[in-house]
Amino acid sequence: MKILWITNIVFPEANAILNGQSSFKSSGGWMLAAANSLLAKYDIELIVATPCQNVNSLTELRGRKIRYYLFPLGKGNLEKNDEYRKYWRQIYDALNPDVVHIHGTEFSHGLAFVDECGADKVIVSIQGLTSVIYKYYNYGLNVRTICQNLTLGDLLQGGGIIHDAKRMKKRGEFEVELLKKVNHVIGRTDWDRAHVWAINPNVKYHFCNETLRDEFYSGRWSYETCTKFSLFLSQANYPIKGFHIFLKALPLVMREFPDLTVRVGGREITKHDNTLRGIYGYSGYGRFIKTLIKQLGLDDKITFLGPLNAEEMKHEYLSCNAFVSPSSIENSPNSLCEAQMLGVPCVASYVGGITNIIPNRNCGYLYRFEEIEMLAYAICDLFRASPTFNNTIIRKEALQRHDKVANSIALMNIYKLL
Repeated sequence: MKILWITNIVFPEANAILNGQSSFKSSGGWMLAAANSLLAKYDIELIVATPCQNVNSLTELRGRKIRYYLFPLGKGNLEKNDEYRKYWRQIYDALNPDVVHIHGTEFSHGLAFVDECGADKVIVSIQGLTSVIYKYYNYGLNVRTICQNLTLGDLLQGGGIIHDAKRMKKRGEFEVELLKKVNHVIGRTDWDRAHVWAINPNVKYHFCNETLRDEFYSGRWSYETCTKFSLFLSQANYPIKGFHIFLKALPLVMREFPDLTVRVGGREITKHDNTLRGIYGYSGYGRFIKTLIKQLGLDDKITFLGPLNAEEMKHEYLSCNAFVSPSSIENSPNSLCEAQMLGVPCVASYVGGITNIIPNRNCGYLYRFEEIEMLAYAICDLFRASPTFNNTIIRKEALQRHDKVANSIALMNIYKLL
């Protein structure tokens, strides 16, 4: 079977062939894990096609097991881009694939494929849904706060948080267009199923859980070896991740646990250098977070770690006392799933598809996104309970949900139905 994957990221092997970079310090590692599991079990030909800013023409690369097609990103895929259609026609005619799997609906190059080559034998995986997410983009931030914290970088990029939400809404329009044109969708939560149904009641919905990065299938959190009263968050780069709400809960936690510390993955959003790049990248949200940290007296409590690869993420999970996912909206965040795989005590906001990931207290604590008191209480409760925390159930459910072999079989069975 010849399978064409259309992805939002360039796989690390393709990056290595292009420029020697093989470390994968960004999202998308789970797709690589899924590809490896599929190739290990089935005799298939897998081709991965992606827009790429590092090529000037349609470029074919040969990896050890995967063939890659990269084509110029051009003016970008945040809006409809008909330039992509000629590349898709060339790729499709050269391959004549048995299955086309579009990973994610957030960018327009998947829609360009369907517009040029049709929806026959095409299936789309739901990752996030920008047509829904934009509604929650600036939850917990009023217009006055947003305007007071505008930076030069915001102005250079079009207007900051409010503009970003509008741009996400625009992206959601071609996402909806794509979902209305295809006949098959893969999802994994009640949330994504409901929203896909609302957009296209005639689409065939297929359930398939995700395979995570290899590093998270071994290792187990232990209270004895963790840093007591420490919290880890995977990122805080933009408002959807809810870091501004999380910070407001910390003074209540510190009332009972003054030794609290917080470590955050991803780039340092509260600082910038005076280079053009630094100024351009300094957002109003980062400025607000910097002010909020100072106002709440948290300067010596928060550590930003920078981008982390899988091994570094695993180290942070195993070192923390608890993992927190305070987002205003999520489908099924891989960071939460990775933490569960390792048996880390977890706290998450009750949003989107999270209830499929935390169905009961054995799998984590839930709270309403805007309820800082509930978040603070959950963290304190977890700190008190963590010396006797039994992570057997949380690990068992996570390992079953992300079973490599079971998920590969499920995915191949879906392909056979197309």
